[in-house]
Amino acid sequence: MLRAPIWDAETAERYDTPDSGMFAPEVVGPTVERLAALADGGRALEFAIGTGRVAVPLAERGVPVTGIELSRPMIDRLRTKVDEATIPTVVGDMATAVAPGEYTLVYLVFNTISNLLTQAEQVECFRNAARHLVPGGRFVIELWVPELRKLPPGQQAVVWHSEPGYVGLDMYDVLNQYAESHHFRFDESGQARLSRSPHRYIWPAELDLMAQLAGFELESRHADWTGGEFTADSRSHVSVYRLPPR
Repeated sequence: MLRAPIWDAETAERYDTPDSGMFAPEVVGPTVERLAALADGGRALEFAIGTGRVAVPLAERGVPVTGIELSRPMIDRLRTKVDEATIPTVVGDMATAVAPGEYTLVYLVFNTISNLLTQAEQVECFRNAARHLVPGGRFVIELWVPELRKLPPGQQAVVWHSEPGYVGLDMYDVLNQYAESHHFRFDESGQARLSRSPHRYIWPAELDLMAQLAGFELESRHADWTGGEFTADSRSHVSVYRLPPR
């Protein structure tokens, strides 16, 4: 399983990129609006809340939010934005940690379930979500689709994003369903800084089976937070699972 040292103090310090990348208003805005609607007037629990990229604006939108987060440095960064009373946060693993109370929504954004590096742990994450939800509650997952179709024979890496000053590529181990993301960031002198993160990738059909094992049914799947159609060419998806009503 991915442990806290990946998300250390140095990573937490440079994690936020205000108004750009995944912190851009056009990214955060639709995410928050959709989650607020799915919460349906109830409380929300974010697994791997991080520095509060989504939780803070969701709370400002009027949804009571609680978090679970393994990394204390990420929580420290969150605390520079809101206090514990505003967004209570439990230190622990999203597959096993328990937050007090019941929720109408549990959510997990930006591929975080893939940070759990075994299938068993990913299944436990679903079960943990189910434990926190009221009957009829929803579990929402944002996750990337593995880009294995881009791998020619003998090649293990795919460049998934590039822009001035940044190149991101994924190295795949298809035998073990494992990927390691490499992030190259270049400064003004041309020097590169590399950071890595390990993932166990999950196909949508496998994700649906994990949901069934935890008692969920698939309610909807879209390509993005605005409700775009999910197709064979979609690079990611937002999947909404729901527990049966009482």
